[in-house]
Amino acid sequence: MHIAVIGAGINGACTAWELARAGHSVVLFERDTAMAHTSRASTKLLHGGLRYLENGEFRLVREALSERRAWFDDAPQHARPLKLTLPIYRTARRPSWMISIGLGLYDLLATGSGLPRHTWQSQELTIGKNPHLKTDGLLGSFTFWDGQMDDLQLGLWVIHQAQNSGVKVSENTGIKAVHPSGQVTFSDGGSMQFEQIVNAAGPWASQLLAASRINSQHSLDLVRGSHIVLNRPCTNPCLLEVPNERRIFFSLPWQGQTLVGTTEERQLAPTPVTPSTQEIDYLLNAYNHFFSIPVTSDDISSTFAGLRPLVKSSSNPNRATREYAFERHGKLITIFGGKWTTARAMARHITKLIHNP
Repeated sequence: MHIAVIGAGINGACTAWELARAGHSVVLFERDTAMAHTSRASTKLLHGGLRYLENGEFRLVREALSERRAWFDDAPQHARPLKLTLPIYRTARRPSWMISIGLGLYDLLATGSGLPRHTWQSQELTIGKNPHLKTDGLLGSFTFWDGQMDDLQLGLWVIHQAQNSGVKVSENTGIKAVHPSGQVTFSDGGSMQFEQIVNAAGPWASQLLAASRINSQHSLDLVRGSHIVLNRPCTNPCLLEVPNERRIFFSLPWQGQTLVGTTEERQLAPTPVTPSTQEIDYLLNAYNHFFSIPVTSDDISSTFAGLRPLVKSSSNPNRATREYAFERHGKLITIFGGKWTTARAMARHITKLIHNP
């Protein structure tokens, strides 16, 4: 089958790769360059999504934890296990017993991962291993395992695997419209006919449907996640609760520096995607609340932001799902939502859907 995949972010790249492995002739179209936007602006984590357990998204977490291991096994040069510390303070919105239950369930869903189970550390041991954490109100900490990746390099690795499997990658190719008949119309006015189209344009998926005058049953919440990179080494990766909120943020090692993120701000359009001054201050304040050596904007070496296309809208972006959904219009299938870690699992579902319409 001759198939067009639109969008060379991680969802499109994995979909093209999986379809080619299934024996299809695949062209992957990208209006800019592969991995140029959302997929290279993540928090650099391959994780099951510990906080998704609060929303009851057990299927998603189980799938993500299974996929996390697959990334480690297949691309160890770009993905590795990461041990995280989760400090517990008296002022936390979640009591330690609740965190313990959640981590126990996380361990259970990760059965077979080969990674150690979570552990509890006393206040003394926590301070010994995290000397820059503030001690006022600190009860101790949990440690648990997830994963870290170089999102750009891992994404380009997927593109390379796709090309080796026969995928033709067409960069700098704008798509004006798609049609349920299988026709793709390009920005320069030309067109091509395919037996199947997969709209994997991520945050731009709904926009492409609208431009094609195709009504959709799904809608996307575009949520901006901003990050700052501090010009200082991170000796111990941490997951922390934002002061006076239930939101969490990360302090992670990244290229010899410290990556702090992320925020969750709704955005009306896919572009531009840049951190606001308020978001930068938010992350600085959250970091300074927990660490004894304060930082200012002068300590920021760089900033970046990406969009998360969330389905099943919620009044609170923090509770919106990271599940993915598919919608078919004739020979066109559109992907809504999804997350980095589960991109290959999603691609397998797409392949089955094409084989069994």
